[in-house]
Amino acid sequence: MKNVTHHYGVELDWVEPLALQLEGRVEGNFMIIPDHIQTGYNYFLNCGSGISALYLDTVYHSKIHFRQENKTDDFIGLYYNLTEGEAILIADNQANTVGRWNYNLAIIDSSFSADYIVQPGTHTFALCIFIKKSIVKQYFVKNSSLKEHADQILDSAQNTIIKHTRMSVDSHNLLMELRSKTVGGSVFDLYLKGIVQNLLADYIEKMSFEDLVIDKINENDFASIMKSQSYLVENLDQLFPSIEFLAQMAHMSESKYKSLFKKITGITPNAFFLNNKLLESKRLLQLRHLTIAEIAYSLNFTNSSYFTVKFKDAFGMSPKDFIKQLI
Repeated sequence: MKNVTHHYGVELDWVEPLALQLEGRVEGNFMIIPDHIQTGYNYFLNCGSGISALYLDTVYHSKIHFRQENKTDDFIGLYYNLTEGEAILIADNQANTVGRWNYNLAIIDSSFSADYIVQPGTHTFALCIFIKKSIVKQYFVKNSSLKEHADQILDSAQNTIIKHTRMSVDSHNLLMELRSKTVGGSVFDLYLKGIVQNLLADYIEKMSFEDLVIDKINENDFASIMKSQSYLVENLDQLFPSIEFLAQMAHMSESKYKSLFKKITGITPNAFFLNNKLLESKRLLQLRHLTIAEIAYSLNFTNSSYFTVKFKDAFGMSPKDFIKQLI
């Protein structure tokens, strides 16, 4: 396994060192990486006005452990990640599959470090946007529910910006449009800059202060929350464990656990557990091996009627109608 310790930033001083660690080089706006490590595109761009981007559409052929340790805390990274394959986040010696919970958008303060491992065969399609906090403040000021709290949100002494969530349908469509373009050149650069601006606007316009949890979080707390998420996902066939049990597992008070869980995921532990039950039920319906009643029973829903109501709330159709669409 290749170990790579690197940093990101709005300034592009990280590009050449990262390419060298991957046994590659820089040509124009491309990082050229040897085929035995990966094939595909690694494209970076200074988007101007305190924003830069890294566009990845590549298949890994070597196992790599990436350790991200940024040199500054003056920017925020938005990571739109539609990776297919085995890529994991390391937390408290636990391996958590990236995207397993359908959280394909991460917003992370540059003061925060992270470990990722990608396995051979993993197809990474991602757009990473790095934006100065001073520029984020300008976006916040235009948002009526955020402008009065911009300084508090961006004050690293009071708050760590970190969230794992789902990108909007609009954001997903923008990424698919980008993927259809030929990578490189002035036309692609203009298109990429426009996509970056649209993604930033789409995310911040949908934010509200009520959705934010202002709090500090460290790597140990983050690892504990991720470990409890992993426990919930591995026990979808059970009833929801108590908040007291989960908080004890995370070595936190109940109030701290609930606060940090919502800060990272944007939802409560109960909602997270139910969402993942429903996602698993959707997967089981697609397999066509079990009846609706059997799936409801296997995932410990109260009854089939309750399962049907919750499924329709989540996906806009009943399990029966969903099955019909598969035919």
